Amino acid sequence: MDRDLSSVQEVRELLSRAESTLPALKELSQEDVNRITEAMADAGYQAAESLAKMAVEETGFGKYEDKVTKNRFATRNLLQYIAPLKTVGFIEEDSVGKVHKIAEPMGVVAAIIPSTNPTSTALYKAIIAIKARNPIVMSPHPAAVRCTIEVCNVLSGAAQRAGAPKDAILCMSIPEMSGTQELMKNPSTHVILATGGTGLVKAAYSAGKPAFGVGPGNVPAFIERTANVRKAVKDIVASKTFDYGTVCASEQSIVADLPVKDEVVAELKRNNAYFCTSSEIAALEKTMIKSTGGINSGIVGQPAHRIAEMAGFEVTPETSMLVLPMTGVGKDYPLSIEKLSPVICFYEVDGWEQGCEKSLEILNFGGIGHTLVIHSRDEKIIREFALKKPVFRVLVNTPATHGAIGYTTGLEPALTLGCGTWAGSSTSDNVTPLHLINIKRLAYETNPLHEGDTTTESKPTARWRYDDQYHYRPAEEEAAKPETHADAPASPSPLPGSQRQYGTSGITEDQIDAIIKEFGNQKPE
Repeated sequence: MDRDLSSVQEVRELLSRAESTLPALKELSQEDVNRITEAMADAGYQAAESLAKMAVEETGFGKYEDKVTKNRFATRNLLQYIAPLKTVGFIEEDSVGKVHKIAEPMGVVAAIIPSTNPTSTALYKAIIAIKARNPIVMSPHPAAVRCTIEVCNVLSGAAQRAGAPKDAILCMSIPEMSGTQELMKNPSTHVILATGGTGLVKAAYSAGKPAFGVGPGNVPAFIERTANVRKAVKDIVASKTFDYGTVCASEQSIVADLPVKDEVVAELKRNNAYFCTSSEIAALEKTMIKSTGGINSGIVGQPAHRIAEMAGFEVTPETSMLVLPMTGVGKDYPLSIEKLSPVICFYEVDGWEQGCEKSLEILNFGGIGHTLVIHSRDEKIIREFALKKPVFRVLVNTPATHGAIGYTTGLEPALTLGCGTWAGSSTSDNVTPLHLINIKRLAYETNPLHEGDTTTESKPTARWRYDDQYHYRPAEEEAAKPETHADAPASPSPLPGSQRQYGTSGITEDQIDAIIKEFGNQKPE
């Protein structure tokens, strides 16, 4: 069979299997879900090293040690955050507004897995999907099929042993674009988690399904004159070189305030950064940028010295990153885009206002909605940046890579970072299991149109009573009236001093008292 057709057929079969698990997943209790996701996270954590090794060997991208760290973050750190989250049954009860929230699974999740962070992304997406009681079908990048399938095998086995249905975690083995399109558009798919190239993310948004996607992260880092420069530079170097720059939240440009510019340059050199000459920048441009535009995938996730070698010049193997002094942003400066490698632009500005303008230029050239970093000790300036920048993560005095995903900040731990409607995404949040549940609302009347007691608490005496014949009947129902005949004599009115009689036998109050007295005088046998 044609490979495209085989891919489409495989997807349909996988979706059918995943969809068959929906009833069983829906019946899981919160305790069940927590036990299963904990087992998945533990299994992924234990396999972090082997999965990292597979990812580096298969894709050729990134650094083994950092991929181990990412795998551990996507399991143990993620679990610590999601463990207390309520995703089953009543998740919130409001005794004042009388609106209670109930979690419902969304359904089958289609997950697009990138080649830059395949194992960590697959671990994260599977765990948050199952936490929300959704089955998941993954579409791996063609360059990362084996390692992504292995993630699914590891997690599926752990989940089943903990009580999950068999086909709740599945992965394509024939990842053609035709199959991926079928996965996103098939009626059995209910929601899409898309991480990948711009074209693929746009395809996810146009698939006619709710989609959470990640846009490009052309992240500027502004070092303002009050910053702790030594720490700021160390943070930027650690972030930019982490997994050789494959994380979309990593810094792409340094914007240095003039009074501290020389100190920033000195600290960068102290941290083994290499400042490129104009001719070297031109050579890098030819090597890194494709003739049709966009980044040459051959340089993605490669160490700095290898990229320099590809461009025709040499730097020492200890070089942490290549720094490109630039004067402009945009099409005439093609390296001012997201580079997914340890290559970073460098701009000089005078004052935070110019820093603000330069950061906006950078973001408008491919980073809207994603992330910005400011290194400063001036709270007023920090807040001005937060108010005016078109991003949804403004990080302060922290590495961008680690801060945006919630490793060094209080943000939700996540590897899918929403860029909001400004970038075409349905969320601006770090995506968590709570984004993968529908919320049903149980709402009681608080502003009645009509009077009447609608108290829902059980009060038998209010709704039921014994009538004078000792029959238990609804309060609003009257006891049956005795039959009367037109020719019957009227009942005589009680005479003065006479006693009231009870029941059909006409027993009097004195007779009742005598019965009670006699009962009280009886001795127990």
